[in-house]
Amino acid sequence: MQICVVGVGYWGPNLVRNLLRQKAVDRVFVCDLDMDKLTKIQEAYPTVEIEPEYSKILQNSDIDAIAIATPTSSHYALAKLALESDKHLLLEKPMTSSSAEAQELIDIAHHRGLTFMLDHTLIYTGAVEKMRELLDDGTIGDITYFDSTRINLGLFRHDQNVVWDLAPHDLSIMLYLMRERPIAVLATGIDHLNNGREDIAYITLYFAENTIAHFHLSWISPIKVRKIIVGGSKKMMVYDDVESDEKIKVYDKGIELITREDIDDPSIEYRTGDTHTPALENKEALYTEMAHFIECIQTGTESKTSAKSGLWIIKVLEATQSSIKSGKKVFL
Repeated sequence: MQICVVGVGYWGPNLVRNLLRQKAVDRVFVCDLDMDKLTKIQEAYPTVEIEPEYSKILQNSDIDAIAIATPTSSHYALAKLALESDKHLLLEKPMTSSSAEAQELIDIAHHRGLTFMLDHTLIYTGAVEKMRELLDDGTIGDITYFDSTRINLGLFRHDQNVVWDLAPHDLSIMLYLMRERPIAVLATGIDHLNNGREDIAYITLYFAENTIAHFHLSWISPIKVRKIIVGGSKKMMVYDDVESDEKIKVYDKGIELITREDIDDPSIEYRTGDTHTPALENKEALYTEMAHFIECIQTGTESKTSAKSGLWIIKVLEATQSSIKSGKKVFL
C-alpha cells in the first residue's frame, strides 16, 4: 500500500512516522506547499517521497490513500478532490467547517466504496478502550452523566474558536462511549480579545434518557487539565490524561434512594467502596489508529471513527455555536 500525507506542519510528521512503521505500507509520500517543510521531513525520514503539487498526488494511480493534516478551512476542498480521485481518506478533526460539507463528502465516499475515516486518536488509547470495556462488561452500569474539562493557556487559533478547536476531542470520546446521541445543546461562551472567536465556553448536552453531558473548554486557564468523569448507575470512572501512570480510576461510589413505609420522604444512602486503578495496554494510539485505517481499507469494514461519527460532532459544534449566539437551547 502507498499512502500520502498532505500537510506536514504540527501533526503531519506524526502521521508520517507511524505510517512508516506499518508493514503493509510500501511507500509514504508527503505533500505540502512549503518546500522547507518538505525538505525537513525528508531529512528526518529519507525514504519518504516529497511532492509540492497536490494535483500530481491525485493523478498518481499507485497512491491508494491520502491522510490530510491541514487547517480545517481547507479540509472540504482537499478531501473532495481526494475522494473524487478514488483515494481512501483519513481526515483530521474537525472534518469540515459545516455539516453540509461533511455530508457531501460522506456521500461521495459511500458512492465510490471508499474508506473515509477521521483522525480521532484518543479513541485508540488504552485508557479510552478500557473505559469502553468497563461499560461493555457492565462494571460501570448505565451512564448517568459525562463531565469533561479541557483547559490550558493557549494555543489561540486564527481559523477557529475554542469550541471547534478543543471540543472534538472529548465529543468523540463521549459518542464512542455512549449508546445514544444528544438531542439538544445549551452553551455559553465569551470572546475576551474581541476578535470574534470565543476563548472560553461551557456546553451542556441533553439526551432522551435521564442523561446529561457537560464540557468546560478554555484557552486562558493558568493550568492544563484534561479530565473526564463518567458517572454510572453502579460505579464511576475518571480519565485524567495529564497523569502519566494512573490515567483511569474506577470508584465504587454512588447513591441510592431509600423508601420506607414509616416516613413520607425517601432518604438518600451513600455508597463508598474501593478505588481501583486498572492496568492499561502500553501502546502508541496513533500507531494503532494507522493500523486500523489500513485494515479498514483492506477489508472494507467501517472504522470505529468513521466519517459518520465526525458528522455528528460537526452538528453538535454548529448547534453549540448557534446556542452561544442566541443564548437559547438548540435542538439537534
